[in-house]
Amino acid sequence: MKKILTTPITDEALAELNVGDIVYLTGRLVTCRDVAHRRLIELKQQLPVDVRGGAIFHAGPIVREKDDGSYEMVSIGPTTSMRMEKFERQFIAETGVKMIIGKGGMGEETAAGCFENKAVHAVFPGGCAVVAATKVEAIEAAEWRDLGMPETLWVNRVKEFGPLIISIDTKGNNLFEQNKKTFNERKGAILDRIHEKVKFIK
Repeated sequence: MKKILTTPITDEALAELNVGDIVYLTGRLVTCRDVAHRRLIELKQQLPVDVRGGAIFHAGPIVREKDDGSYEMVSIGPTTSMRMEKFERQFIAETGVKMIIGKGGMGEETAAGCFENKAVHAVFPGGCAVVAATKVEAIEAAEWRDLGMPETLWVNRVKEFGPLIISIDTKGNNLFEQNKKTFNERKGAILDRIHEKVKFIK
């Protein structure tokens, strides 16, 4: 059965999730990437959007302004989450955000922040930005427009946004780090077999 999280997301809903689980999001999803993180953490500026119990998306969308002044989401693909690694633990603690979505994994600091504050990180598949835009029912607000389109905090109402793969759960488990360990353990034997076949190459 499809697992759907609805904002505001509860600790109880997140406690049931484990790394590798696939979920979908319904409710409010705010794009929030590099400069917004720096403004909050380094410049001590409060976010103009309350994300407590909510979800943020590391993304730089393409948005079209319509004739009536409203906005239409054209494309909304994930950007690399690891760029926010140095900020995310403090960001989670200060904002109360419960789900961070992006591309690729995040590190030990984010895993610690998820454990301490009962939050999760999830991965949205790359290359599906136009499909993702079809899950945006409306853009309800646009904050910090001075940052330009990619860095603006676009406040989206989404329905069954996903699939989202849980990469860090509330227990601090980290799917990408677990996979790295497994792959590295297997790598030696595989490289030995390859070397045996091509050792004549100098």
